[in-house]
Amino acid sequence: MTSEALAFDVASFDLEAAARRERRQTTRNRAVLAAGLVLSLLWIVPFYYLAVSVFKTNAEYGSGNPLALPQSLRPLVENVLDAWSRTKMAYGLFNSALYGLCGAGAAVFLAALAAYGLARIDFNGKTFWFLLIFSGTVFPFQMYLIPLFISYSKLGLVNTRLGMILFYTAICIPFPVLVLRNYMAQLPREMDEAARVDGCSEWRIFRSIVLPNCLRPMMALFLIQFTWVWNDLLFSMVLTSREEVRSVMNGLMVLQGGYAATTPNVVMAATLIASLPTLVLFLALRRFFMEGLKISTL
Repeated sequence: MTSEALAFDVASFDLEAAARRERRQTTRNRAVLAAGLVLSLLWIVPFYYLAVSVFKTNAEYGSGNPLALPQSLRPLVENVLDAWSRTKMAYGLFNSALYGLCGAGAAVFLAALAAYGLARIDFNGKTFWFLLIFSGTVFPFQMYLIPLFISYSKLGLVNTRLGMILFYTAICIPFPVLVLRNYMAQLPREMDEAARVDGCSEWRIFRSIVLPNCLRPMMALFLIQFTWVWNDLLFSMVLTSREEVRSVMNGLMVLQGGYAATTPNVVMAATLIASLPTLVLFLALRRFFMEGLKISTL
């Protein structure tokens, strides 16, 4: 066999191998696409059920197929107004927004301060303090209920907005500390040393050098913690009972317990209202959220 024929056979083999790899990759891509479409449909079905239910009257909801399209769009306004009045949703939305903004915002900022000390300042016992802070995520939250309620009762913080903000701030600190500590440890230490040579204090270094480089992961952490605070039901049920103080999820629970059997479409309307603020916040911060996730996983 001549060298030209041998080279032709090798080239043909390489082309066939590349074609087989391309076919396998195409098959895998199609399988992934099909699985994604199936999972997307399974994920969308509950939202479709919610969307069509809020446009139905009580009689229409109870007489037909729950997944059938509504006959008119006018019942939406009636259901929304009914849900708004029955749950005192204005209180719930305001309280949940207050708890989420203040609690999550303060928690992320305090976590950034703690992470700066743990990652950028050398002192004895850094590992101990980090493990002590991070231990707040190790134990189940249910174990905090009884001592927390007893302590709040003695301090007069039950059924107060201040008590809820303090609690959410404290419980939202450990996870951001973990993420920000790992991220700050990757920043060049030469920046700190140069700033200290110029006479900058630790607070000035944190405020002017480290903090601007951590804004994106901090925004992502704020969105995650805000969503958790907004969706919290357990601690809101234990620590609040008055309509003026309870969260929106607590109000939904009360509405569902009293009206789910008679007016489920109204409960669906209230659920839709309660889900909109977090959706709007995610859409507004989605760029920072995705960039923060990429940065925090480096």
